Amino acid sequence: MQTEKVVNHIVNWLKEYAENAKVNGFVVGVSGGIDSALTSTLCAKTGLEVLCLEMPIHQSEKQVSRALNHIDWLKNQYSNVRMTSVNLTPVFTSLIDALPAVEDEESRHMSLANTRARLRMTTLYYFAALEKLLVAGTGNKVEDFGVGFYTKYGDGGVDLSPIADLLKTEVYELAAFLNINKDILEAPPTDGLWGDNRTDEDQIGASYPELEWAMAMKEQGKTSADFTGREKEVFEIFMRYNTSNKHKMIPIPICEIPKNLK
Repeated sequence: MQTEKVVNHIVNWLKEYAENAKVNGFVVGVSGGIDSALTSTLCAKTGLEVLCLEMPIHQSEKQVSRALNHIDWLKNQYSNVRMTSVNLTPVFTSLIDALPAVEDEESRHMSLANTRARLRMTTLYYFAALEKLLVAGTGNKVEDFGVGFYTKYGDGGVDLSPIADLLKTEVYELAAFLNINKDILEAPPTDGLWGDNRTDEDQIGASYPELEWAMAMKEQGKTSADFTGREKEVFEIFMRYNTSNKHKMIPIPICEIPKNLK
């Protein structure tokens, strides 16, 4: 990959889009992970306003520390970057208290994890509307179009997606080129929705390089029958997520009314 040229291409695309939309810049939720670190840095390089939001909800100290360190680094590098911290833990707790109890605890935990992402999306759009900014998405190609590993109308609710055509390994390549903090480059990827240290690989059952391989195999028309051992297992994991999360990757279905009925 021609890393520097890719960086310049994304930065120019962001700047042109924002200028055509007649907005002041971007708002980015910074989690302490690699994707939001890269996205916020690319936005900063446009020279337009960049508001970094740090929005903890029962977040681990390591994640908060990485996020704050990255924002400090950005602010030292780029005068157009500023930050606001919004503690959403009390909001999340109040919502839990207001919701009725259910017997299926596993489903409840999953629903509440996605609720965290949706609270953050709501907060991002509050500031976006207030300050005439675009919400910059932080999803990469594997998450957005491979396994659908994001929350619909949560971190999937954005105005534009600058890194959605980059594989996770390419995200790391660009981040290293831009000298993003070592602690972020070395941290295991996590969605940070559970209040513990579980990683994306813990949840999915496969690493991002493995998922990238499976994604490429699917594009080549391969099936599970073409593989054995770990390759077969990874391919089936990928296909299971790709199938069950397809609703996130396609436009919202519209019930079209036949003209003769109108």
